[in-house]
Amino acid sequence: GETAETDPKDAPPQKGSGRILLMDDEETVRKTTGQMLRHLGYEVVTASDVEDAVGKFTRAQDEGSPFIAVILDLTMQGGIGGIECVRKLLLIDPGVRTLVSSGYSNDPVMTDFRKYGFSGVITKPYKVEELGRVLHEMIHSSS
Repeated sequence: GETAETDPKDAPPQKGSGRILLMDDEETVRKTTGQMLRHLGYEVVTASDVEDAVGKFTRAQDEGSPFIAVILDLTMQGGIGGIECVRKLLLIDPGVRTLVSSGYSNDPVMTDFRKYGFSGVITKPYKVEELGRVLHEMIHSSS
């Protein structure tokens, strides 16, 4: 088991499994976050916009291999981002677990994310350890 001396900062990232949908309009973010997620043990499907994300989410539900979590970029080019997407996803699956991600930590949505329908929040740039922990907590929380 764990010994008391282990510094949590040095602990290996919290691994997981299952399919995760990642929506971000920046290809570099989709690449790097996708690599982090795969490193953590997840299977990743990426989407570049809301329509793409909703389509892939719906298809996964229909095929019986739903996503265990969705990571949504809050602010995207053209202004339509996570808030609109989470609304649409909640209509398809009220139990969807969504992680909102943004580089603007003082955005009102980031501080009051549950009010907007998100299950969790992570501020960019994030490290693989943080992503692993936040996802694990979100996926395994009962609420």
